[in-house]
Amino acid sequence: MLLRGFTVLVSFQLLGTGLNALLLPKLPGPIIGLVLLFACLLLTRKVSEPLDLAAGGLLRYLPVLLLPPAVGVMVHFADIRADLWAIAGSLVISLIISLVFAGWLMQMLINRQQKRKEKA
Repeated sequence: MLLRGFTVLVSFQLLGTGLNALLLPKLPGPIIGLVLLFACLLLTRKVSEPLDLAAGGLLRYLPVLLLPPAVGVMVHFADIRADLWAIAGSLVISLIISLVFAGWLMQMLINRQQKRKEKA
């Protein structure tokens, strides 16, 4: 089961890499594959058990993926300090946009849930 899930994940990554080489050179292949996997999951409206098992297994190792960015921050600390205000400004703006979007999305989902309860 686990091998099937990994096969699905790797297949979507390879598909994304192929589309990257052929059509979309500006976007990374794994990101294209991730978007395609997301679209496929939206269309089927369910996650298969092998895919869930494989994703859960990979999720355990997510903190290990954060080590290289942490090392990069320490190595390039002088560059980060030179552009601190630009970085802080972009972080604040993105935080505000994210909060507004999350609030709007939550309100939309609450309204949808209330409409479903009214119909039932």
